[in-house]
This record gives sequence, C-alpha cells and structure tokens, in this order.
Amino acid sequence: MNKLVIYIDLGLKDYKETWDYQEMLFKSIIATKIRNRREELTLETTNYLLFVEHPHVYTLGKSGDMGNLLIDEAQLEAKGATFYKINRGGDITYHGPGQIVGYPILDLDNFFTDIHKYLRFLEEVVILTLQEYGLKAERSEGETGVWLDVGTPFARKICAMGVRASRWVTMHGFALNVNADLGYFDLMIPCGIKDKAVTSLNVELGKKEVAMDEVKEKLLKHFSVLFEAEFIKEKTEA
Repeated sequence: MNKLVIYIDLGLKDYKETWDYQEMLFKSIIATKIRNRREELTLETTNYLLFVEHPHVYTLGKSGDMGNLLIDEAQLEAKGATFYKINRGGDITYHGPGQIVGYPILDLDNFFTDIHKYLRFLEEVVILTLQEYGLKAERSEGETGVWLDVGTPFARKICAMGVRASRWVTMHGFALNVNADLGYFDLMIPCGIKDKAVTSLNVELGKKEVAMDEVKEKLLKHFSVLFEAEFIKEKTEA
C-alpha cells in the first residue's frame, strides 16, 4: 500500500518563512511520535513534500565555512540577497528564482529507517528526472548532490542536497537548478568545492527557459515510484 504524502507548492516564498513552516511541520511529526511512545498510542504521522522557489539567498550548514561566502553584508544587500546559518548538513548553498527547492518532511518510520538510502533515493529522483531531458546525471563519490560529466575536467553540479533528520523525521532537501541565474554561484564557493562548476537545466538544453511545472511533475512522478508514495495535493500556502 502506498504511503500518503501531502504535496504543497509554495510558489515563490521567503526563505525564513519557509524554514519556519518546515520547522513547524517537522516538530509536529516528532511531537506525535513522542506522544505515541509515552502514551502507547498508534497515532498516524503525516508526511509532506514542499516545492518552493526562494528569492536570492545563501545558506550555510552546521559544518560550513563562513569563508566560502565571498561577499560581505553590504554586497549581499546590493545583490538583493539574504544569508542564513541553518541546521542542515553540508556547507554553503545558494537558492534563487528558477530553482526548484524540494523539502521532504517525512517520517521515515513510514518508509524505511535508513538515512543513506533516503539520500540516494532523493538523488535518484533527480537523476531520473534529468534522464527524461536526455542528460546523463550521476552521483560523484564523496560529494553530495547530482552532477554531470563526473570524473572529467568538465564536471558540474546541477542539484545541491542537504538534509536534517531527528527521530527518523527529515527536513531540508534538494535544490535543482532549472532556470537559475548562475552568476549568483560566483559569489560563493559552492558546497566548499573550489574546482567544480555549477550548471542549470536550461543551459544544458540550450534553452532560454524550461517549464518549471513540467519539471515538477517529473520529480513528483519519480518520487512517487521510488518512495511508493501517493500524493495529496494541497493548495494552501504557509
């Protein structure tokens, strides 16, 4: 039987507002699990998948190096960007318009209790989606996310990834560059990796723009198959 996942497309939304919303959902799932254990109940936990685009923002993970952000506060403001230190793994990441950011907030007790498998499945969702556009996307050993031309001088990242998990509940997720302004990546050392480039789906396809909704549908399709999930689409925004 497929697991139910509530899917919410938040559109273009401020990073901090979305982070707060994630935290609320994340904590509500954990609270249910704690209550189940304490009171010997069997209340069902709810699973969510959020898709969102953010205004220009840089985020730094718990183990990140502040030196990987190459501009100061005044330059950030001039670029119309914001910056946050956050509670996911990984180093520095950029989010902005033209990028599909996916935040699965799942109780892995409903799926499988294996973080390694969870990360590989998220990567596979993106790999299979890009395959539909004729791109051979891959994992790069020792590096998170999804890449093109791995093992060559032309290796470039197209999807960043960083997650947090507690009591088998997940938050944060992946960021797939679809129509991203790649100039913003020049203002940081992406994920702390100095010798690798970053790319976007529209660049790889030689197009001005790729339909975001079409990419979202493909991501949902592959997520549904890999995670054996059935989506309940909600229009309500945070």
